[in-house]
Amino acid sequence: MTDLHAVRASYDAVAADYARLVGPELARRPLDRAVLAAFAEYVRAAEGGGGRAVADLGCGPGRLTAHLDGLGVRAFGVDLSPAMVAVARRSYPGLRFEVGSMTSLDVADGVLGGVLAWHSLVHTPPAELAPLCAEFARVLAPGGHALIAFGAGEGRIRLDRAYGHPVDLDVYRNPPDRIAALLAEAGLTEVARLVRAPDALEESPQGFLLVRKT
Repeated sequence: MTDLHAVRASYDAVAADYARLVGPELARRPLDRAVLAAFAEYVRAAEGGGGRAVADLGCGPGRLTAHLDGLGVRAFGVDLSPAMVAVARRSYPGLRFEVGSMTSLDVADGVLGGVLAWHSLVHTPPAELAPLCAEFARVLAPGGHALIAFGAGEGRIRLDRAYGHPVDLDVYRNPPDRIAALLAEAGLTEVARLVRAPDALEESPQGFLLVRKT
């Protein structure tokens, strides 16, 4: 079972250094930027949903929330870690960031134009992913889209230290077919998928799934 207290404490400890170290990543990953651009375009083009908000779940220091905002999407961020949210609010004072858990979002049913879960499922054991997918489906409006990014593969990695700090984290990889099946069970239809090779700073291929609430 996911130890949310350990996850929160670990990210509270690394928040400032995490923001500094991961900040340049998107600039050197053109495929990641292309996936995000496509997601933003789908959200903007959705019938009746183009003006709806997008939730960046597990937003960390807010860099992807800000990136979506720059793509013309009305985005806000949610993160389990108060320290991460504090960094995001300082870095992007014009955007909205909230402390919360994606296991039980403080969002009404069927109101969001999009959900972004960018490597924010990595600390959830595969057996516990189904309720998260159902929560994504619950908050999406009909025609809304979700973009899920994850480490593609199998297995668990134990992290005792990361970003220069002691942490208490398990990191899980998942095959794209598993994530796609769970999203389909929640009522989200696959639009596209991409798996790219790891770059020099990554240890596994990276998967991306774009789905739509029908």
